[in-house]
Amino acid sequence: MGTVDAANKDVNVSLTDEKPIVVFVLGGPGSGKGTQCANIVQHFLYTHLSAGDLLRAEIKSGSENGTMIQNMIKEGKIVPSEVTIKLLQKAMLESGNDKFLIDGFPRNEENRAAFEAVTKIEPDFVLFFKCPEEEMERRLLSRNQGREDDNIETIRKRFNVFLESSLPVIQYYKAKGKVREIDAAKPIEEVFEAVKVVFTPKGEKVTA
Repeated sequence: MGTVDAANKDVNVSLTDEKPIVVFVLGGPGSGKGTQCANIVQHFLYTHLSAGDLLRAEIKSGSENGTMIQNMIKEGKIVPSEVTIKLLQKAMLESGNDKFLIDGFPRNEENRAAFEAVTKIEPDFVLFFKCPEEEMERRLLSRNQGREDDNIETIRKRFNVFLESSLPVIQYYKAKGKVREIDAAKPIEEVFEAVKVVFTPKGEKVTA
């Protein structure tokens, strides 16, 4: 085990040395997080890391880790924090960037505490896309991206998981004054205008 621990320590050391800017992006399924993250990447040169995409890529790779992740997701369980954090750390190091949007993570309080304990990184802020459930439901049912989890029953289950698990994370960071709430029910362009204000340093002009 020693070598694995040592390797993880190296990852942590090199990441904390970089003093990266980390923004957690949270919002229910269908709140438009992915679209807005793509805009932020283009406009503010962040690297977008989606916990879900990293887990799906790991499953596709056919590794032992991937199989374990797949089985947990099938059973509707949340993947252990350490597994997701390791994938995130690896992606952060490989990106060569020092500004990250971490999307869909932390999903619960335990994820949050583990991320800060393992990486020694606290997010600069949390970008929270607030959107009414009916609107998220409408978007998910109409987008038809061929994702098998986009049926009404699964969608409602995902809403409940988000509410029960993620809201305590939002409350935790709210208490620290680190939550930037965005009204995500508006049209995409309007939502991004609000996002730009959040990412533009104080005193600088918000650019088009």
